[in-house]
Amino acid sequence: RFSNIKLDFNSFFIRKLMFVKYATAYIIMPGGFGTLDELFEAVTLIQTSRIKPLPVILVGSDYWSGLLDLITARMLEDKMISPEEIDILQVKDDPEDVVKTVKKMVIL
Repeated sequence: RFSNIKLDFNSFFIRKLMFVKYATAYIIMPGGFGTLDELFEAVTLIQTSRIKPLPVILVGSDYWSGLLDLITARMLEDKMISPEEIDILQVKDDPEDVVKTVKKMVIL
């Protein structure tokens, strides 16, 4: 099932609430600070068990490699996160692989 309804929000808070509340997976495309904000919002809520674990897929290994290096080299090395928490993130390059991952992990 795919969304075919455009939604506009006047409030950033409500936009983020809807982003989290009705998601069945988080597919994160290359983007800027807003994208990072939404990525870390989802990962933090999963990490702290505030929401059920959902697939968090970063699309584009070239784009996300620097961030993943930072997470591994600093956050994990400094024990700010556990190795299991890194596993929340998946990196995919092939759109078909993204769809297969979501279908495998989510009942649509």
